[in-house]
Amino acid sequence: MTYRRIVAKFGTNLLTSGTDHLDLPVMSSLAEQIARLHSQGKEIVVISSGAIASGRQRLKKVPERKNTPFRQVLASVGQSHLMYTYEQLLSQYDVTVAQALLTKRDLCDRSGYLNARNTLLALIELGIICIVNENDVVAIDEIEELKFGDNDNLSAMVANLVDADVLVMLTNIGGLYSADPHCNPQAQLIHRVDRIDAEIERMASDTASRQGTGGMTTKIEAARLATCSGINVVIAGGREPDILVKISQGEDMGTFFPAQGNKMDSRKRWILSGLASKGKVTVDKGAVSALKEHNKSLLPAGVVKAEGQFQRGDIVNILDDKGKDIGYGIANYSSSDLALIGGKHSDRIGDLLGYDYGDEVIHRNNMVLS
Repeated sequence: MTYRRIVAKFGTNLLTSGTDHLDLPVMSSLAEQIARLHSQGKEIVVISSGAIASGRQRLKKVPERKNTPFRQVLASVGQSHLMYTYEQLLSQYDVTVAQALLTKRDLCDRSGYLNARNTLLALIELGIICIVNENDVVAIDEIEELKFGDNDNLSAMVANLVDADVLVMLTNIGGLYSADPHCNPQAQLIHRVDRIDAEIERMASDTASRQGTGGMTTKIEAARLATCSGINVVIAGGREPDILVKISQGEDMGTFFPAQGNKMDSRKRWILSGLASKGKVTVDKGAVSALKEHNKSLLPAGVVKAEGQFQRGDIVNILDDKGKDIGYGIANYSSSDLALIGGKHSDRIGDLLGYDYGDEVIHRNNMVLS
């Protein structure tokens, strides 16, 4: 299997080699691989961490502060230096670069999602390498809904946006291990994960991040979103010689997560991202079976409870009775409506509400299961 459209995510640990500054030899190697793939007609989008580390390097004489505004200062100073570094490294191969800084807010509404998608696809069509990062200058930790939380989740969203063939997350270790290889010499590399289950999540939680905001847990979360959208995922060690080139050629590197089914259309990928979710709907076991095993719509009889304030037409998160995420969908009734009709048969909707938008709380055509 070979890949044409590649989203490559470079983590802070990789770009700094665990130090407080950018590692130019590592970045040079990655830039050379990007240029080589570019010359072969491959389409590449890069998700790059490292702005805060780069800013810390540039402001090394300024006393460190632990508050959010100073981290935003580091990001602001560091982002320009990070982009300058990429531009210098790639210009020697006559490759043009662009920058895109995104926040969750940019993608929460459908028009913002489409605008970002159209811009990225236009850059790809022109043969420009776009370097994407979260806009840490405006997306602060305290305002959780504005943050992706880390660039792993951002990379999955960008792979989703541009219909990538593969998402490659390069880190400082060789992939997903059975335990933290830094601490346990007996840890075994997991070469392939066909299904992300509780055991895989446990393995991920055992592997900590030394720098940055992510870790293996967030990479598994990103892999779940990307594979559910029909995108293959590879987590691998970024210092492996020619790692990007080898993965693009389909070589067995790191940990491979195969796509689950065919690629979804853009609308369904946006729904599945959950970025625009306004609330939660918990359903009973019978409803879970109907949705997942029989491709049925969600009826009010299967609704246990609704949380949050949402209106008809809003996207909601669907949970099973144990609180596990099973998908997203567009609600046909508001949260206040569901407080009245939840658990009731569809033929009672009109009597209970005084109006009727149909039998389904969420129609199967407006639902994407994870």
